[in-house]
Amino acid sequence: MDGTSETMEGPHGADAGADLLEEELRQAAAVLDPLPPALLQIAVDAYALHDLDARVAELTFDSLVDAIPVRGATDPPRMLTFSADELTVDVEVTAHGLMGQVLPPQPARVEVLGGPRSGPSLVADDMGRFTGATPPAGPFALRLRTAGDLVVTEWVRA
Repeated sequence: MDGTSETMEGPHGADAGADLLEEELRQAAAVLDPLPPALLQIAVDAYALHDLDARVAELTFDSLVDAIPVRGATDPPRMLTFSADELTVDVEVTAHGLMGQVLPPQPARVEVLGGPRSGPSLVADDMGRFTGATPPAGPFALRLRTAGDLVVTEWVRA
């Protein structure tokens, strides 16, 4: 013997029992609590849009969660902030569309992602400002292409 220990892995060992139990639990979950088709489609669509070379901008502020409600305000805009290293994207979502700014200010192409195909393509000016006349419907993310960077925001529900 060379000092290595043999384990009980394979079709006749302890791992086989664990694999069998896992499969039985998967089958039970599929019958008792099936995955809603709409949720499965959203997951497939989101995966189809992933960019392997893109940096992910994390959601650091969401006015639905982090802001203090203003008394008397009806249908206030939703404010979102995404951050990836030194890049920040501020976005305001309203019933009339969205507007935002890339910081530090720089030109960029901004795509609104909402399914397997890219949504509207917006252009951020030299000050990093961009607007879109159509509000996102359902879950969405933004894909930003700057002079030398590709950044995709986390997905959020509109």
